[in-house]
Amino acid sequence: MSSSLPPQRPDVTLSLGLPNLPASNVGLKPEERDVKLIQLLLSCASHASSGNLRHADACLRQISGLASITGDSMQRLAARFASALAVRLVKRWPGLYKSLYSGTALDSCDVDRAREIFERAFPCMEFAYAVINRVLVQAMSGERLIHVIDLGCGNPKLWVPFIRGLHEGSKEFDHGPLHLKITCIGKDKEAQERLGAGLVKEAEILNMPFQFNHVIVDVSHVKLDMLKIEPGEALALISILSLHVLLAEDDRVDSHFGLRKNDQIKDTKRLNEFLEMVKSMSPKLVLLVEQESNHNSSRLVDRFVEGLHYYSAIFDSLDVAFGGFSCKDRTTLEEMFGKEIENIVSCEGMEREERHERFVQWALRFVNVGFRPIRLWSENMNEALKVVEDYEPCGFKVISEKGSLMICWHDRPIYAVSAWNCFGFLASNDE
Repeated sequence: MSSSLPPQRPDVTLSLGLPNLPASNVGLKPEERDVKLIQLLLSCASHASSGNLRHADACLRQISGLASITGDSMQRLAARFASALAVRLVKRWPGLYKSLYSGTALDSCDVDRAREIFERAFPCMEFAYAVINRVLVQAMSGERLIHVIDLGCGNPKLWVPFIRGLHEGSKEFDHGPLHLKITCIGKDKEAQERLGAGLVKEAEILNMPFQFNHVIVDVSHVKLDMLKIEPGEALALISILSLHVLLAEDDRVDSHFGLRKNDQIKDTKRLNEFLEMVKSMSPKLVLLVEQESNHNSSRLVDRFVEGLHYYSAIFDSLDVAFGGFSCKDRTTLEEMFGKEIENIVSCEGMEREERHERFVQWALRFVNVGFRPIRLWSENMNEALKVVEDYEPCGFKVISEKGSLMICWHDRPIYAVSAWNCFGFLASNDE
């Protein structure tokens, strides 16, 4: 890409009836256009944050002439962020906002389809699943009663290989029959029932005693008694892109009492209570997958800049994966990521749920409630690494950093996988 921030996707901004490209912008080279787009976006974010509607509108008018829903990734990215800023501005008039944007949210079918496309077209989640399976099977080796709690993933691509791996590993131990229980948390009852039926069938083929429980709530409403934990169970908990919603809080608290000296990590009651609840279960293992970026600053401009860098990598990888050509699958994915961008940019308080944080911030939160990190060593992760190495076209790589494994687009980490426990069941063999 020609600029330091790769391009991306368009959207609502171009439907707002903004003027065409000003004459002064005609003939700009792509790299000049990209630099100008970035400057305009940052200026617009600053004006939107300070409430200067006239100047923010002037920036949007110029951006609309440079961005394009059929353009390269920088143009598409700029249009998506401009759209999110426009939504933020329109929210100042609730009646106007509700009239314009009622019924525009992605429904669950669109989101499910986007996730399927993402998992099929990119190695990120398959890599995470492979790491989780490797560590989880190792942690549960020799256990007879195993209970794994899934905080919303609900994907057979994770659980079928785990059941098979666990069955193979149990042959090495003579502790009697292995009993496995999986509890899946999520609001989509039909999806959970489909998952449960498939996993029951898989366990029957392997002649493995198996129980599937589904809890029809979102993560923020999970209570200990819903999980039906029994004495003697070896317990593990898996969270894939789920926990960051628990960071949502009423940001007015910060403006009233003032931010902590370091805005890197703020106390969040809901997440702290949840982690304390998890620790009270004495889990043998907690596995966490989260976006590797900080979109949780209380300052709009800070998270806007972080978002530009992060999603530029995402959209650049989309361009490479789909050969630079627009297609229905790419559009569906861009809608999903676009809704994340809109939430990050246009929402505040409890409405802002896409509060991604970096691994170092998650590490502080886990350590503060008494968890200890488990080093994920790459030499024992050949199967997971092969997922990334075999991906074509190339551009993704894996790095080991500060106790986590991160999948990167070139040199930009985009997802981090980490493992935690309270007792040090697993030890690194690469010390």
